[in-house]
Amino acid sequence: MCGYGEHCWGWGHCAPNPMLLLLSLLSAAPFGLLGEETRQLLEFDSTNVSTTAAEPPGKPYPPYSLAEFSWNNITDSLDPATLSATFQGHPTRDLTRAFANGSLAFRVQAFSRSGRPAQPPRLLHTADTCQLEVALAGASPQGNRSLFGLEIATFGQGPDCPSMQEQHSIDDEYAPAVFQLDQLLWGSLLPGFVQWRPVAYSQKQGGRESALPCQASPLHSALAYPLPQSPIVRAFFGPQNNFCAFNLTFGASTGPGYWDQHYLSWSMLMGVGPPPMDALSPLVLGIMAVALGAPGLILLGGGLVLLLHHKQYSEYQSIN
Repeated sequence: MCGYGEHCWGWGHCAPNPMLLLLSLLSAAPFGLLGEETRQLLEFDSTNVSTTAAEPPGKPYPPYSLAEFSWNNITDSLDPATLSATFQGHPTRDLTRAFANGSLAFRVQAFSRSGRPAQPPRLLHTADTCQLEVALAGASPQGNRSLFGLEIATFGQGPDCPSMQEQHSIDDEYAPAVFQLDQLLWGSLLPGFVQWRPVAYSQKQGGRESALPCQASPLHSALAYPLPQSPIVRAFFGPQNNFCAFNLTFGASTGPGYWDQHYLSWSMLMGVGPPPMDALSPLVLGIMAVALGAPGLILLGGGLVLLLHHKQYSEYQSIN
């Protein structure tokens, strides 16, 4: 089934309209979103932090497996007007009562046109892409200054994992003080992407004062343990046996953290086909125009002054 206009992704399958895309995603979330599977909520002790991406950011606490979570009825949060829905859950066996007053939420939103969300990091989206926002709220950490993270598994192409790239820019208008965009890219046979800014937020109204660094570990093969395959993943990409995984960790031992308001949010954009390309914002273009144009205006003004001064001197008539 396809929406009006018969949008087609580059590898030949017809893209569903946004509402159908959302419903397809909801049939797989929160475990299989277009090939992405969030497996575990991780927690680390930030008092002993590692500075290398290949190592855990601290002493790990027992993780929370999302396969053992109980999730809400999705029909209660399905909003056709915004093409969004929210999965909210907590562990079915919460022996420590860490989630007695807390929850882990996955908000999925599809888009029907290009634009940017109102909240940071305001990733540029296009039609037929979707955004996943993860929010941890109210859960009691296992340590006084815990760092949280996510283990994410995705499919590879052949024997290889998708490539992870970093893009840097001088433009931070939409995500203040964040000059980097991370993304996973799949090859030309099945082009697809996942994009995110390496930043999370410790307040619902995300801003620079509540920004937390986001660190991604290198991709590694996940053949050592089996992964369930959701119907939506098989429908889009066929049976997959090669999976890769990586961890995302949010926060640092200093500065703001989850411990401030017991809140953490992070979002990513995903889709099939080429990823959206950010252009310089009008504000940055204006600043560049002023910065580059000011010397030219100064030279032009100086030239006019010299020209007028020379003209006045040439019109002077000697009394002799």
